[in-house]
Amino acid sequence: MSIKWEGVMPAVTTKFNKNDELDLINFEKNVSAQLNAGVNGIILGGTLGEASTLTPLEKETLVKKTLEITAGRVPVIINIAEQSTRDAIEVAKNAGAWGVQGIMLLPPMRYKATDYETVVYFMEIAKSTSLPIMIYNNPVDYNIEVTIEMFEELLAECDNIEAVKESTRDISNITRLKNKFGDRIKILCGVDTLALESMVAGADGWVAGLVAAYPQETVAIYKLVKAGEIKKALKIYRWFMPLLELDISPQLVQNIKLAEVATGLGTEYVRAPRLPLHGAERQRVQRIIDDAMAKRPKLEEYISL
Repeated sequence: MSIKWEGVMPAVTTKFNKNDELDLINFEKNVSAQLNAGVNGIILGGTLGEASTLTPLEKETLVKKTLEITAGRVPVIINIAEQSTRDAIEVAKNAGAWGVQGIMLLPPMRYKATDYETVVYFMEIAKSTSLPIMIYNNPVDYNIEVTIEMFEELLAECDNIEAVKESTRDISNITRLKNKFGDRIKILCGVDTLALESMVAGADGWVAGLVAAYPQETVAIYKLVKAGEIKKALKIYRWFMPLLELDISPQLVQNIKLAEVATGLGTEYVRAPRLPLHGAERQRVQRIIDDAMAKRPKLEEYISL
């Protein structure tokens, strides 16, 4: 399956039960809700998916379960965020064997690589697989920025690098990328609190986090913006913003899983060293969720778009 790097692509959470095992029942419930809302892909094993805590067998299980649930309706994309080039290549090869349709690729982890090292890392992984790749550009959280000059090198050498998850927090970077590369590289916003603005600036899609709890609202905003219905999109977006701000936090996993409880699409179980929210912070986040749920908008208008 080729990938149209556009639309809403949820970075889904990984569901666990009280025994710290994969909860495939709730996982299927959530992925099905995403599909029913009209998302354009499913991304597994990102930060929100607690990838760093998953075993290789758990990753394989999640991939195969997701392929079963999606049944070819949307592409399944796996995140690669390994500690070495060798390990990243192994995951890429395994992903291809499991039937994944694409890869989201982070820069080297646990080491602030130079621009040269980062480019070589990306190239070696891209050349080890035929799967289409989306580069994750998030210098705020990972301290490595993929610059325009680095993209020039990558795109000249690797045809299967097709998209970027743009998380620099600089919306003007979308215009720079479009001016330089046109449609050679598709751009998906990776920051929930900048999604509407990024799409107005020309982003092709949205790799979303709060979509895990609110798939219909997320897809509604995307569809309304692309239909030119900015005022209608803004109405939903302004309601959504306090929730979206839960994504730009070190506790984004706990925050979003608490929101999933409110919408019936998940549980609070996280894998240690993460722990469920507690105390004053839990009360603060719960108030945000409760207030949003009390004012949740009706969304009939977007369904026919």
